[in-house]
Amino acid sequence: MIATPQTARPASTRLPRPARRRQLLGAAREVFVAQGYHAAAMDEIAERAGVSKPVLYQHFPGKLELYLALLDESVADLVGAVSAALASTTDNRDRVPATFRAFFDYVSGAGETFRLVFESDLSNEPAVRERVDRAVYECAEMVSEFIREDAGVSNAEADLLGMALVGMAQVGSRYWLSTERAIDQKLAEDLLARLAWRGIRSWPLAEGAHSDGTHE
Repeated sequence: MIATPQTARPASTRLPRPARRRQLLGAAREVFVAQGYHAAAMDEIAERAGVSKPVLYQHFPGKLELYLALLDESVADLVGAVSAALASTTDNRDRVPATFRAFFDYVSGAGETFRLVFESDLSNEPAVRERVDRAVYECAEMVSEFIREDAGVSNAEADLLGMALVGMAQVGSRYWLSTERAIDQKLAEDLLARLAWRGIRSWPLAEGAHSDGTHE
């Protein structure tokens, strides 16, 4: 019997290191989101990227390092979205719905990368917990800043209110997605924003602040 030669894996196209890293992260994101951290295998990630395992390990020494690199990107996207939302207007009446919109857009984004941040099966890993907590605190601090400027509350009270609003946006947007978008996204954002704004505007305005969030 004549032995049939094994089909060799086609050599992957040689890419600059940054491009290869992006390619590997893209493949890993798909696997981690679909399977979670514990079920994901480096073999499958390498195969999904069309590279050998040694190539994958040249960029990431282990599965945890690969996951943390993805998590860093994901939390940066969230913080950036909230920052952009708050900077999009000087009117606090508009800042509140913009904040909710940032979270709704984030959880409904392509690829479901929010699951790496809020639904990870590695949440007890200190390095993961630290990154997620830092992202939530950064978002809450940005929100509390405009509350502190405009409402007659102490710094500690503003921090608590900021965290509560971010928590409402996070939990509300994830719940909305879990209902398979039972109501329109814009309506869901507006419902939560109205609830939050009615609460925030009940505090007396800080000296020099106007009801629209502007200052003298």
